[in-house]
Amino acid sequence: MQGMASANDSSVKEFILLGLTRQSELQLPLFFLFLGIYVVSMVGNLGLIVLIVLNSHRHTPMYYFLFNLSFTDLCYSSVITPKMLVSFVKQNTISYAECMTQLFFFCFFSIDECYILTAMAYDRYVAICKPLLYHVNMSHDICHLMMVGAYVMGIVGAIANTSSVLSLTFCDGNIINHYMCDIPPLRKLSCTSTYINELVIFIVVGVNVIVPSLTIFISYTLILSNILGFHSAEGRSKAFSTCGSHVVAVSLFFGAIAFMYLKPSSVSGDEDKISTIFYTVVSPMLNPFIYSLRNKDVHIALRKTLKKSMFT
Repeated sequence: MQGMASANDSSVKEFILLGLTRQSELQLPLFFLFLGIYVVSMVGNLGLIVLIVLNSHRHTPMYYFLFNLSFTDLCYSSVITPKMLVSFVKQNTISYAECMTQLFFFCFFSIDECYILTAMAYDRYVAICKPLLYHVNMSHDICHLMMVGAYVMGIVGAIANTSSVLSLTFCDGNIINHYMCDIPPLRKLSCTSTYINELVIFIVVGVNVIVPSLTIFISYTLILSNILGFHSAEGRSKAFSTCGSHVVAVSLFFGAIAFMYLKPSSVSGDEDKISTIFYTVVSPMLNPFIYSLRNKDVHIALRKTLKKSMFT
């Protein structure tokens, strides 16, 4: 209630999003670039969702997590990219209510994705390092519980972060030097103290980045250690290739978030937009390819589905 009261006291009713760049000669090329990325992201994630739904015999933990990751990326991209594209063609304004709504769902889906990636890393750890216990450790109930936990952590983190921004008062400044309503640029516009806001964000982001990233790091360290014991050189090469691409994707996602939110607030500028691009736009586009299209089972399911569709 206190946060809403402060929001009502704010004289700012809408914000102007400056976008990714103010160089006019770059606006049109960047519009088509990010429109293309958005289309690829939508087609890739939606296609993977449809593929998993149509192939009911593939409803294993790995595909269950892939389904949730694709759904999250689909929503994640739609929360950020369409509004970003507007900035390339005209002055982009967003109301106070729309700004806070975008911030909430951005926080929710980004935290949710952190824990889905963690669940996927744990799934691969159990499958490779403890195959005999796989059906026990990755039962349907445990998988559902892990996903419920991911969504709950997302909601809790989003509420905490959005409430901390709602408690700020925006007096005169309404120009956000960003392509979205993110916490650091909003914090710069506040005419009240942001100490509590920074503390809340540091705790929320710290927990939701450090805990998942450590879990993922430990999982892949144990996986790679186990892979070294493989007798087949081909098996080792294949496992290293798959795990390597996963580690790169995870490092890109978590590294960009950590850089954005865990650095001192004084170290902030246009580089924030670049780091945000990696986990809001690039990562949702790459995930379907990295986590599924390198998978032989997904290739087989895709070919069977396409053949069935053509035959029908």
